Amino acid sequence: MANADLDKQPDSVSSVLKVFGILQALGEERENGITELSQRVMMSKSTVYRFLQTMKSLGYVSQEGESEKYALTLKLFELGAKALQNVDLIRSADIQMRELSRLTKETIHLGALEEDSIVYIHKIDSMYNLRMYSRIGRRNPLHSTAIGKVLLAWRDTAEVQEILQHVEFTRSTARTLGSTEELLPVLEKVKAQGFGEDNEEQEEGLRCIAVPVFDRFGVVIAGLSMSFPTIRFSEENKKDYVSMLHRAASALSSQMGYHDYPF
Repeated sequence: MANADLDKQPDSVSSVLKVFGILQALGEERENGITELSQRVMMSKSTVYRFLQTMKSLGYVSQEGESEKYALTLKLFELGAKALQNVDLIRSADIQMRELSRLTKETIHLGALEEDSIVYIHKIDSMYNLRMYSRIGRRNPLHSTAIGKVLLAWRDTAEVQEILQHVEFTRSTARTLGSTEELLPVLEKVKAQGFGEDNEEQEEGLRCIAVPVFDRFGVVIAGLSMSFPTIRFSEENKKDYVSMLHRAASALSSQMGYHDYPF
C-alpha cells in the first residue's frame, strides 16, 4: 500500500498497517538499517525509528549491538507456532469428539486457556433437543467450569494465583465458588482424580465433566468435556463418561506427542 493511501486511513488503522509493513520488510531481509527500511516502506526515518523502538520493547524486534541494524526475533514464530498447534489440536480432536458424540449424543467441547478465561475452540452439538447453549470462541470463567478447573489443576499454586489475581469471582449460581482460596483445594482433587466437574456452578440444571489434554512436554494445553442437563445425569453415567473422555483425551494427547497419559 502506498504511503499516500496510508495517510488517508484513520490513525489507528494507519499505525497497524505501518507496523505490519515494517515487520514484513524485516522478514524479507536478515538485517535492516533505518535508512533502508524507511525507503522500502516509504515512511520517514523518524516514524520508522519510533515504531522499531516500540516493537523492540515488546520483544518482536532486536537491535544488533550498538549498530542501526534491526532484525526480527523469534516471538512472531512463537505466536505462529501456537496458532498451528491449535489447528493441529482441533483437527485431531474432531475425530475423537465426533466419536464421543456418537456414543453419548451429548454436547462435546474442547477448550483452551486464554489469559484468565477459558475459550471454546471446538464443539460438537448434542443430538438431543434439550442441550447446552454455547459457541466456538465464547469465553467462560475458569473457576465455574469443568474445563477451567482442568486447565488450572496441573499448574502450581503461584501460577494459578497469578492467573486469577484480577478475576472477579461472580456467582452465576448458588454453587459457584467465590474465591481463589475456595478453588485451590478443588483443583487438588481434580488433579488427583483426573477430571474436573461443573455441578450447576455455571448454569443451573447443567452439569459438565472435563479431562486434560497434554502436549508433547506434558503440559495441559486443553480440556475435553461433555455437558448434559442434570435430568440426564446418573452416577453410573458419570463413571462411563469419565472413562470415555479419558480414552479420547489419551488418544488426542498421544497425537500431540505425549504417550504417558496418567489416567
